Order: sequence, then structure tokens, then C-alpha cells
Amino acid sequence: MEDDNYEKLLKRAQENMPESVHEKSRFEIPKVVGRIEGNKTLVVNFAQIANHIHRDVDQLLKYVLKGLATPGERRGNNVMFGAKIPASRINEKIRQFCDEYVFCNDCGKPDTQLIKEGKIIYLKCTACGAKHGVKGL
Repeated sequence: MEDDNYEKLLKRAQENMPESVHEKSRFEIPKVVGRIEGNKTLVVNFAQIANHIHRDVDQLLKYVLKGLATPGERRGNNVMFGAKIPASRINEKIRQFCDEYVFCNDCGKPDTQLIKEGKIIYLKCTACGAKHGVKGL
């Protein structure tokens, strides 16, 4: 009797879940496109990557520059790094940023938002509802 009631409740809960929770599409982080110019590296699709992961370009740039320990600046949609950096290292730092500030700790989905409450920044998942504190950007 109780198993029957549980099954009904479970089925009703699953039917009321948002459609995005049931989607199994794979989220791909775009790879950087750029070139070496002298002793600098130009990335031409940095803003598109930030838009794709739904994060602020300046926040992503700050994280990547700190992780690579190199100077750099935004030039419109492009980013100029002050050193020769392989695309694989830049991609690795963007992946680390996504692991920390984009993907949900509970369900692993990228459907998250950064929310600031007071002095604390939270990563709130719109798919499962989880909310976790993250270190400041």
C-alpha cells in the first residue's frame, strides 16, 4: 500500500519537473580561436565563449588572466594576452572556470546563475534548485 502511494507521488513529481531537467543534450564549451602575434596571443571569440556559458566577459577574463599569470586586455569582442599562450592552456582555464562558476555541484547542468546576496556570491541552479556559495570573482 505504501509502495503504491510512493510510486504515485514520484510519478507526479516527475511530471511537474521543468522540461530542462529531462533534456539530455550535451553542453559543449566552445574552443578558443586565435593566433600568435609576435610575443602576444589574440583570441577572437572570447566574448562569444562568455555569452555561450552565460557569464560576464570581464569576470571570465579576470579568472583566465589570473590563472595564466599573464597580463591581457579586452579589445571589443577580442582578448589580447601579453604572452605566447597555447590555446590548450586557455581552454583549460575556461574549463576550470566553468567547473567552478557554471556547472551545478548537484546535478552537473550548466543552467545556473551567479547571485550576490550581501557579500556572498551563490551559484543557483535553475534546473534542480540547488544553491551553493562560491568564492568571489
